[in-house]
Amino acid sequence: MKISKQIYGGNKRRHIIDYLLIAIGSFILAAGFVLFINPYKIVPGGVYGLGIVVHHIIPAIPVGTFGLLLNIPLTLIGIRILGPKFGIKTVVGMVLTTIFMDSLTYFLGEHDHLGLQNDLLLSSVFGGIVIGFGLGLIFKAKATSGGSDIVAMIGNKYTKISVGQFLIIVDSIIVLTGLVVFKDWKIPLYSWIVIFITGKVIDITLDGISYEKALIIISDKHEVIKDRILNSLERGGTYFTGEGMYSGKEKKVIFTVVTRREVSTLQAMISQIDPEAFLTVMDTSEILGEGFKSLQEKEE
Repeated sequence: MKISKQIYGGNKRRHIIDYLLIAIGSFILAAGFVLFINPYKIVPGGVYGLGIVVHHIIPAIPVGTFGLLLNIPLTLIGIRILGPKFGIKTVVGMVLTTIFMDSLTYFLGEHDHLGLQNDLLLSSVFGGIVIGFGLGLIFKAKATSGGSDIVAMIGNKYTKISVGQFLIIVDSIIVLTGLVVFKDWKIPLYSWIVIFITGKVIDITLDGISYEKALIIISDKHEVIKDRILNSLERGGTYFTGEGMYSGKEKKVIFTVVTRREVSTLQAMISQIDPEAFLTVMDTSEILGEGFKSLQEKEE
């Protein structure tokens, strides 16, 4: 009984955090569009990018409302074809984003709020950062932004094109639609900058900025190197057994993960122990486990 209460309490807390993330993320996403994107007719793909184009043609249709109207049938089709993987969280995110976007537009107007009309590059950069952060918070709550994401998933189901590639295709078509309507060749250039930065910021929001490095070390003096890693750096590692392609000799391969600051220290140690050692240093997108962020913290 006690365990079930703990699980229930944990799930309730998780749900509260998720919906807070969705609400905050939706507001930030809407603010990014209203302040940095909509006034300058940048078309960063997705249903709201298409909404900017439609709003230009038919001003009576707000960008947020058009996004919601397009998202509803897309979500229903997605549930029918892909299964109910989107759930209530995605619906809440779509509705809140529409409410926030249209409300901000109503109260602030559609003017050049920040005086960036002559600096669209700055608007694109900060628009991508703000939108990416908002979307990242929504994705962190295990929800999706709907729209072109759903189209890409459906396209992936019936073709051999990956979701990521299909998403690029869909968003690029929407960007080029903006070129046709606005008749300004700079529009797609600025729009692709927003799309690129948005994707990068989403990754950073979800995974954080990684300061860890993964190292593969091959040396005949592996025992001494292992001792330094364990005792001097107080890090762990894993031994692999390999075979030299040219010599055919059995080799011990050390795999370890250290922080960025520890890399230079470890390199100096290895240089003193075995100047002939083979060392590969790799960037990591995320490290989970003992000594770093745990899997439980990742889920929380």
